[in-house]
Amino acid sequence: MPTPSAWLRSLICGVCAGALGLGGTSPRGTAATRTITKDGLDVAGFDDSRHHWRNIIQPERFMQATGPDQPAYAPEQVREIAANIVLFQRDNGGWPKDYDMRAVLTEEQKKKVRDTQAKTDTSYDNHNTHPQVAYLARAFVATGDPALRAACVRGLDFMLSSQYPNGGFPQWWPNPGSIAKRITLNDGVMMGIMNVLKDAADRRPAFAWLDELRWARCADAEARGTACVLAMQVTAHGVRSGWGQQHDEKTLATVGARTFELPCIAPGDTVDVVEFLMRYERPSPEIVAAVEAAVTWLKKIQINGFTTKRVPAPPVEFARHKTDFDVVVVADEMAQPMWARMVEPGSDRAIFASRDGIKVYSLAEVDRERRTGSGWYVNAPRRLLTKDYPAWRAKLAAK
Repeated sequence: MPTPSAWLRSLICGVCAGALGLGGTSPRGTAATRTITKDGLDVAGFDDSRHHWRNIIQPERFMQATGPDQPAYAPEQVREIAANIVLFQRDNGGWPKDYDMRAVLTEEQKKKVRDTQAKTDTSYDNHNTHPQVAYLARAFVATGDPALRAACVRGLDFMLSSQYPNGGFPQWWPNPGSIAKRITLNDGVMMGIMNVLKDAADRRPAFAWLDELRWARCADAEARGTACVLAMQVTAHGVRSGWGQQHDEKTLATVGARTFELPCIAPGDTVDVVEFLMRYERPSPEIVAAVEAAVTWLKKIQINGFTTKRVPAPPVEFARHKTDFDVVVVADEMAQPMWARMVEPGSDRAIFASRDGIKVYSLAEVDRERRTGSGWYVNAPRRLLTKDYPAWRAKLAAK
């Protein structure tokens, strides 16, 4: 197999030259392209990083967008998107966070990416790295291009190498700081990785080509990760509830991260865990009990009769974002249920904080910088409680 730099150069140059295929042109309708639908492959996994690159102020990035309107490849442009993913891949197999995998890059931007490929700024934060691995797997199946398989394997190996002995995953690897070394559930970190590992372990179509050794490693990593997840479920007053945003990498207790991210139970991240656990065709009694406890807790803490509303406010620029609105909570008897982003263990009260880290119990007490810079309520439990969980219970009952 050619070295990564060799096939990367040929891949990127081929796309830049307008080639139809990755590593060679392919006539339309051949077996290599037949599995790509008219709408392309799913690109939703890149939305979070895409948003951060285009809309969040981060001067520390090695490469900036030309503007919020920098062109992007359409989902059906699979070859071009895959070429971007391979270009952004670091030498260690991971990816830097907060870049748009679909951006139509300028030659200067491409050079900046190539010039930094030896950096170890690789991260799972903001739904990063695992979406690239998943996309490359599907793109390889769709195109048959070995360069994409090689990049996917390197990304998979990177994920496997970052798993802690207890089964958890850090937010950054291989250089996690004091916060990034925590086992992280928010921003799609651990459960995003776990879903890819389960796809590989289950030999889903995107990973049916995986060699036996890596298949076994993925199956082992999935089993250890699931055991870690079950052990992290927060218990208060002897009753199990949900999961936190971050957990201590040794004790597994829920812990804080950034100053405004307090030790808590997080309904949104709890949904991600439950949805993953419900993927098991023959769930163990421990998995069933964990799901049932989490669902009971989510029902208990849902907020009814209120909603959030954006209201006009004087324009202001903060360090990370600009805004011309504020966010308020208003009474609305017709509103769908919502859940606080962070819930206090033991009391089940919604908790909030500004960058000063002081815990408060209402959104109005948070300063405007954080009120408009973070999402403080979530609605992900709605689908779980009304559709996915009932369907899961019915499936179990039918067995």
